[in-house]
Amino acid sequence: MAAQILDGKSLAAAVRLAVKESVSRLAQRGIRPGLAVILAGDDPASRVYVRHKTLACEETGVQSRVLTFDRSVSQSELVETVEALNADPAIHGILVQLPLPRQVDAARVLALVSPAKDVDGFHAMNLGALVSGAPGFVPCTPAGVMRLLDHAKVPLRGRHAVVIGRSNIVGKPLALLLLREDATVTICHSKTRDLEKVTLDADILIAAVGRAKLVTREMVKPGACVVDVGVNRGADGKLAGDVDFDAVKNVAGSITPVPGGVGPMTIAMLLENCLRAATS
Repeated sequence: MAAQILDGKSLAAAVRLAVKESVSRLAQRGIRPGLAVILAGDDPASRVYVRHKTLACEETGVQSRVLTFDRSVSQSELVETVEALNADPAIHGILVQLPLPRQVDAARVLALVSPAKDVDGFHAMNLGALVSGAPGFVPCTPAGVMRLLDHAKVPLRGRHAVVIGRSNIVGKPLALLLLREDATVTICHSKTRDLEKVTLDADILIAAVGRAKLVTREMVKPGACVVDVGVNRGADGKLAGDVDFDAVKNVAGSITPVPGGVGPMTIAMLLENCLRAATS
């Protein structure tokens, strides 16, 4: 039996509608959530991501402001920009689109974003809050994965969740969120030995490494929930995830597609974070 498809596109549409309704109510109180996006350099993927985010803002009524810089931008220019946005009462959320040009210290720029406006959830204070269980902004992609799992009623308590990937943006935060739900969590990475042995024990398998079709049918336990965070563009221009979808869907119990799975949820969670920042 083919796996249940976890449709992030339809769930994200429902989240966006709820955000739009909340934004409309805020407007009656004279409040309009504002998001500023810093885009530096000429990375094609970054431009696509920013366009999708700004379109989502337009759809929901969130005011968006995109500040673009060429790839020769200096560290001081971005520092001054972030500081100005921190002080701007019309801006509730600040998003620094990665990657930044080589001459810029991305960690320093991200650290300057006010934690109260860090709607990406990348600031050390928000990541620390996630570790300790305190309130804070959660990175959007991990938050979107958890919302998908909750919507699909995938049981987590006591289940073995395996996360392939240990980035600060997805892998580590996601592992912490799964721990909050009482899952038993294993994080795998490029130095993990016998990866297939580990993944075959997973009730929930999440791939987030950026390597096309890394997860094969032979690596998945029958009936497991498989979440594909990866987005890779092949030589033919088509998108592919970290999971071999066509093969794995015949053994998994549920699975996210690429595109249409986690991606739309990431933007939906960003909008929710902007809304929350405006009302905090």
